[in-house]
Amino acid sequence: MNDNTPSHGLQLTSTLDADGTLRLALIEAPLDAPASDEVLVRLEAVPINPSDLMPLLAGGDPATAHFGGSAARPEVAIALPPEAAQAYAGRIGAALQPGLAGAGTVVAAGADAQHLLGRRVTLLSLRRGTFGQYVTVTTAECAPLPEDLSSREGADAFCNPMTALAIAETVRLDGHKALIHTAAASNLGQMLVRICAEDGLPLVNVVRRAEQAQLLRDLGAEHVCNSADPDFAAQLRDAIATTGATVAFDAIGGGASPGLLLEAMEDVAAAAMGFYSPYGSLTLKQVNIYGHLDRTPTVLHNARYGMLWDVRNWALPRTLGQLPPERIAAMNARVLGGLKTTFASHFTREISLAQVLDRETMAAYAKLATGEKFLINPTL
Repeated sequence: MNDNTPSHGLQLTSTLDADGTLRLALIEAPLDAPASDEVLVRLEAVPINPSDLMPLLAGGDPATAHFGGSAARPEVAIALPPEAAQAYAGRIGAALQPGLAGAGTVVAAGADAQHLLGRRVTLLSLRRGTFGQYVTVTTAECAPLPEDLSSREGADAFCNPMTALAIAETVRLDGHKALIHTAAASNLGQMLVRICAEDGLPLVNVVRRAEQAQLLRDLGAEHVCNSADPDFAAQLRDAIATTGATVAFDAIGGGASPGLLLEAMEDVAAAAMGFYSPYGSLTLKQVNIYGHLDRTPTVLHNARYGMLWDVRNWALPRTLGQLPPERIAAMNARVLGGLKTTFASHFTREISLAQVLDRETMAAYAKLATGEKFLINPTL
């Protein structure tokens, strides 16, 4: 790095002590000089996604936290529940850097990445966290933003958009013709509504509130089921029968949610048989759990789902690993071309790095409330 390139920057770290205490801090950390195929990015917009909370909080509850340090250098200590401390024992003593996505300006570049110097890029960093002022990434982990896009608009160009596209790809790869999606009013859910409309893929949306249902209908969603309605079960079965949905992507994950989806799909499939069988239908019904908004254990009642059913944990890398490079490149191009439309992210609150460790702010983003999305602006 040259004399004008910063050597240190603020970085949020999350460290689990041997006694089960999780310690969060905003520290001054040395920056990694970019290798030949790497760039150093000054971060200007960083989303907080559900996937970021696992390395950040490790199952800890901000409501039980002790807050200290100063306004500029806050520190937080959370005593983890015994089961969480045991589950994350492998990270004891490691100062993890949370944050996967972000966007900003390239301020230093290696010999093979000079063409990106001074460019604004969007990125997905798998090795170094983005909850900081700077991050060093490879050229494969970033992409130049179109000139008419701000860092804010490009901050979440990979996590949610590529996940939404991969959900649609998985439906087709696994031989289904329609799908169900829960927590469907989220940023990702809104993207999925637009993708399915563009691709002609029937979609059943499940939400929890009337205003969420209206939001999706205003986007053009045809099938929206509100779990708060007294006739929700009938709504869901009617939508499944109309669309032929045999696969669900469940962001709730815990409690009765996956089983409820399986049972609804089985009821529709069994009714379509035209006769009663004590074994249930022969239709394969699948639930892909890709989030855990409900952190309680998943409850299944095996006898209710017919002979053929499947529940699995789903993640973006699995689907990308099944696709040829040219298809992934086409997906990336589609995202970059649609960041103002199909893949637009809507942030409800912009915060500084220090505010990530603020008591009220932590309580708000840790709730993972549908429709609420936080954006970190490290320049504040």
